[in-house]
Amino acid sequence: MPYTRMLTTLKIARRLLMTLAGTAILTGSVRPYLLDQIKDSGTLNVVTRNSPTAYFEDRSGPAGYEYDLIRAFAEYLGVELNLIVVNNLHDAMDVLLDGDTHIAAAGFTREQTDDYDVMYGPAYSTVSEQVIYRRRNHQPVSLADLQGGRLMVTAGSRHASTLRRWQRQELPTLTWRETTELDASDLLQMVSDQELDYTLVNSSEFRLVQSYLPNLDVAFTLGEVQTVAWVMPRLADASLREKIYDFFLRPETGMLMETLSERYYGHVGQFDYVGAHRFLRNSIRVLPQYRAAFEKAAEKYGFDWRLLAAMGYQESHWNPTARSYTGVRGIMMLTQRTASDLGIEDRLDPAQSIRGGSRYLSQLRERLDESIVEPDRTWMAMAAYNVGLGHLEDARGLAQDMGYNPNLWNDIKEVLPLLSQKRYYSKTRYGYARGSEPVTYVQNIRRYYDVLIWKDETQLTSEQEQNAENTGVTVIPPLTDDTSVVPLTEGAGNPQPEAL
Repeated sequence: MPYTRMLTTLKIARRLLMTLAGTAILTGSVRPYLLDQIKDSGTLNVVTRNSPTAYFEDRSGPAGYEYDLIRAFAEYLGVELNLIVVNNLHDAMDVLLDGDTHIAAAGFTREQTDDYDVMYGPAYSTVSEQVIYRRRNHQPVSLADLQGGRLMVTAGSRHASTLRRWQRQELPTLTWRETTELDASDLLQMVSDQELDYTLVNSSEFRLVQSYLPNLDVAFTLGEVQTVAWVMPRLADASLREKIYDFFLRPETGMLMETLSERYYGHVGQFDYVGAHRFLRNSIRVLPQYRAAFEKAAEKYGFDWRLLAAMGYQESHWNPTARSYTGVRGIMMLTQRTASDLGIEDRLDPAQSIRGGSRYLSQLRERLDESIVEPDRTWMAMAAYNVGLGHLEDARGLAQDMGYNPNLWNDIKEVLPLLSQKRYYSKTRYGYARGSEPVTYVQNIRRYYDVLIWKDETQLTSEQEQNAENTGVTVIPPLTDDTSVVPLTEGAGNPQPEAL
């Protein structure tokens, strides 16, 4: 839901909350308001879940859309954030309702938590429920088509509730399995590997893995779009909820949400099916012979080697003899002049090309204005690598004139394409540029980078399991804790899976 469309609704709700708070004062309640208790203690207790859309650890530490948003709210209150991380909805609700936790910020929809004694903050996002299948297999067009297929969903999820409702109301012969051991990413991987035929996930979760699993697609979307909101115990007074509404009404929060959307979803789009398969194949067959060179350059110039490798693939598909019509050559596609300035004698030597390209990217990053911070600094350096630093600075100048933030990649990627229009480039120092190309360039690299991170993490998990087996530690198979939901028989009532 666009931020501007929520303002009127939020203002009306806030007035209602203020009225309720005033009523509490008139009744003579002497217990300190919850918000005052939080400020007095200096701590906001929040439960979230470990998932790509809520909270996870990356190379820089804690990350995730929900994590960054709730951290900003804690800073807005002037208190420390105490985060409790769980794996599923049931655990999150147990923690929330134990009396000590103030908010569940985990990307839950209001429909998911309707059965719990909770209240909600403002809706700040929307998701839809999607049925996922493997391309080239038969595409189902309704839930009736899933009957007889291998279908699994996460236990206690919105999707399990959806299936049970359909089984009860229209499809008594529908069967599936529910698991407490696997999350959406695991189930999608199983569909990709043909261990399952179908699964149900939220649209936001599927968007994040499309690049990694290009042989998957959306079969159809179920029901209506649902809203995402923070959740609080219903017994809590309205003071904290009112403050949450104030937080989301701030223009600064609107800008933060746009920034977070760019960080976590901005590079996610419809990935070319053939191109994605080619990249995955080359990452297995070709990349290993150049990995050491990328790692050495990354250590020297302060990059993640996988980012440099992704850039190398975007430049040349890791072809050391690649040549463009303009005469740039090698894995990192250096011009003769740039190679000479960098001290590179042979552009076709893979190690030299990788070292030269990495050094050049580092130099561009250092030359950017110090007001540009990471990760925007790296994305802009990459754009400059593609289109030239002069054109990037032209775009930053235009952004400033047009009321955009020249230090945010999210804004610059909107302005760069304007450099191909005379009414804009005529006002710049360096003139015309094919400004759409660096935008596509950076977004492709970010997709490739995500895939390489995913491959590394997947490989690490496999190695950990192998090491455990070698040392005599028992590894529990992931599907030992799943429950099959059987067809409804006449008069049998609604099945109650033990996993719930």
